[in-house]
Amino acid sequence: MAETMDDVPMADSSDSQMEHGRARESMQSNSSSFSSSNSDQDGTADDGTYIDNSPWVFMPEPLFIKIFLQLQARDVLNAGQCCKRWYKLSKDDYIWRKYFRQEFNVDPSIPLKRGAESWRAEYRRLTNNVPMVMTDVLTFHSHQVLHVSFSHNGKMFATCSKDGFVIVWNSAYPTTIRDSYDMRKLSWKYTQFSQFNQSDTLLLVSGVHFGSPHSTSGEIAVFTVQNGFKLKCRVTNRPYDIFGTWFSDQHLLSGDLSWLAHLVSSSILWLNKANQEVDSEHTPVRSQMYKFYNRNASSIRAIMVANCPWLSDEAEGKRDGGKDSTADSGGQKSSDEEPGTSGGDRRAGNPLSHYQMNQDVDSDDDQEQEAVDDGHDPNAAEDVPYQLLVGDRADYASPIQYLEEFRQEYEESYYESSDDCLEDDEDDADEEELSEGEDDLENLCPKYLIFSTGSKTYTPHQIGFKRITSVNFPRRLDPGPSLRERIALRDRQRELQVIMAEMSPEEIRLQYILQNEEPPVEPNWANYEAVAGRFDKVDKLIDLHGHIIGMGLSPDHRYLYVNSRPWPKNCVIRNPLDPPAIAQEIDIHVIDLMTLKKVGKMLRAHKAYTPNTECFFIFLDVCDNYVASGAEDMHAYLWDRYYGVCLAKYQHADVVNSVAFNPRDNEMLVTTSDDYEIKIWRSLSKAQKLGIPTVNRAAEFRKQKNNRPPPQPQQHPHGMRSFV
Repeated sequence: MAETMDDVPMADSSDSQMEHGRARESMQSNSSSFSSSNSDQDGTADDGTYIDNSPWVFMPEPLFIKIFLQLQARDVLNAGQCCKRWYKLSKDDYIWRKYFRQEFNVDPSIPLKRGAESWRAEYRRLTNNVPMVMTDVLTFHSHQVLHVSFSHNGKMFATCSKDGFVIVWNSAYPTTIRDSYDMRKLSWKYTQFSQFNQSDTLLLVSGVHFGSPHSTSGEIAVFTVQNGFKLKCRVTNRPYDIFGTWFSDQHLLSGDLSWLAHLVSSSILWLNKANQEVDSEHTPVRSQMYKFYNRNASSIRAIMVANCPWLSDEAEGKRDGGKDSTADSGGQKSSDEEPGTSGGDRRAGNPLSHYQMNQDVDSDDDQEQEAVDDGHDPNAAEDVPYQLLVGDRADYASPIQYLEEFRQEYEESYYESSDDCLEDDEDDADEEELSEGEDDLENLCPKYLIFSTGSKTYTPHQIGFKRITSVNFPRRLDPGPSLRERIALRDRQRELQVIMAEMSPEEIRLQYILQNEEPPVEPNWANYEAVAGRFDKVDKLIDLHGHIIGMGLSPDHRYLYVNSRPWPKNCVIRNPLDPPAIAQEIDIHVIDLMTLKKVGKMLRAHKAYTPNTECFFIFLDVCDNYVASGAEDMHAYLWDRYYGVCLAKYQHADVVNSVAFNPRDNEMLVTTSDDYEIKIWRSLSKAQKLGIPTVNRAAEFRKQKNNRPPPQPQQHPHGMRSFV
């Protein structure tokens, strides 16, 4: 594609040159018919003044605009190079509003984004500045690539894979390996998730342990990123699909799961120091943060932390009044059974920790019959409230439908954030690391702890929110009894057990009465009301009526985007170990964290095919301008955040597990897949500046465009494909 003087490329370079040449020829051939030999076709003389007897002088502007609307956008730009008047008319925003809405299929009721220069500028942005050109294909991983994450400064990204490696890459073109580590040395089965801390000095890596086929145990490791890639600490994490997250620059969250009774468990979230090399054995390295009650075989999963400066004690009471708010914290659950064997690590994607839970062979058929009896086809998709493009059919992804309040609030928050390209300054982290003490836990910005959970079945179908205003991390551990005292106490307990074993229950009860003590009673863990005081309360639960498979925060932490595979309408769950059948399409829900209400949704767009028992995570990512998500149909998809329309899909040879935008450059997107490949996509504008051929492109969703499959790049023997 060649740039015109408007910087809006509309055709390939050869097509543009031909169009421009035809326009010039037409101008020259018609000039003699309308004016003297020293004038152009527009009725102007060589000095730029209009000729009085030229028909072009008397043609009204509305007629010009009507003619321009019959042309394609690139033809209007070419016509605008003929003369000053045509150039001025070719910039008319009424024309570009029509082109913008028609080509990108934008709902006419959606106004121009506040702060945008013009419809013409928006047309140029969605043409020039959307990640569309495949500039690198990285094939250094030898197994399915499950996750990708960027550093906050945009200069690095990390990938995790079932080959057991975590690799840190330099994001500048051409992409190169910065560091790598084989986690199989630490008895890891594979790496599944990574996240840089705020200062980009540390990298959190989450993985799955080797063990029995039913094991759900995982581990979190922290590496230094500056001055060498060195292992800093390790903490346990169970179940492994809690993933873990940074709470502050030097503290991270991990989880643990404890069974209390049949289908009932508790999830404990631990606050851990990233630096666990302490001078004294009395200095704590972790502290229990929350303990949640789980029922019906579910558990806390996929935790994340959002900074929410708008939170206050006065506003909190108003937000808890909705029906979605659950008075009891029993909304979370944890499965009482472990995952079954299913193909080992050949299983596609990043599987949930609780699949295949002792279901009968015909359970799926029973569930389908149950849905049919209720008048619902479990595999039938809801009507998509959108007109599909002619010729695209099911290939076109639905738009994100927003409430009007979202568009207004989004604009205010968007223009406070930065969309600048990478800066050339040195890393702040090179100067000095943050204090390794508790300083970064003081004067914390109010936060939300966000996680997926459930209350009806073991599959996660609810989003939980817990407000965090302050954290008390102990500075010193109570040393407790000495070793001598602990040994003596243990011996007395053993003697007491021997004596009590010889006594009847009535004699034991009398002994407690004589000692003025109450006999120990095992709590009824299945009765939440009786044990609620032992657990922390969840502030808000939002039920999405489907299997949650991915979450992503907007850069300002104002909006939460959630991937969910919906259940059939009005389905009834009779057995928590037998969840409803889930749709083969993925919905996206948008939740405003200021009001904790859903402000947007997208129905039945990108695809997923695995059943409930084998469902795995499909990670999505959000930047200032766009939303992107992986899918099981061998593509990733990208939507414009404000207009909601789907702009492109990115091809792979297998399931796309994860996507990530460069936080400092919205024009760079990375996709990872089960095909072992990492693909880097840059915008047309960036590709041209870097001198990269633009022949390898994603499929665009635009009217009047043919989505031709891009030519297949050739494989280089050293493991990376380059297109220069």
